[in-house]
Amino acid sequence: MIALDTTVLVRFLTLDDPVRGPLARAVLAGVTVAEQAFAAREVMVEVVWVPERACGLDRRRIAEAPTGLLEAEEVQVEAADRVGAADRVGAALARYAMGGPGFADQMIRLAARDAGAVLMTFDRQLAGMPGVVEAGAVQGDG
Repeated sequence: MIALDTTVLVRFLTLDDPVRGPLARAVLAGVTVAEQAFAAREVMVEVVWVPERACGLDRRRIAEAPTGLLEAEEVQVEAADRVGAADRVGAALARYAMGGPGFADQMIRLAARDAGAVLMTFDRQLAGMPGVVEAGAVQGDG
């Protein structure tokens, strides 16, 4: 098994680099169901973040690529098949595509939910979601 870094997946998905794009394609061409590739959850977060920042694409379009990776039998996404974490990445991608908090925030919220915890935040947009509470105002020194 090989583990894929964000840089390889982004070059594979965007083909925006004339040298690294084909190299990334070659790496992924060698991946099979028997010889899977692994993608950490953090890589999935970055696979969304990089095109969002660099390309300014619509969220629905950005979410298509990592959703395709989740559906590929050749790619194992960290904890995507674990009970409690099942489809956390897919659910976060769907919620991200619809708007509201970013993908990383969606992943954090769902991880807290799966742990049976209430997420405390100062992020007002995130605090409007189920299972999330806005932390009280910080008191001054006096």
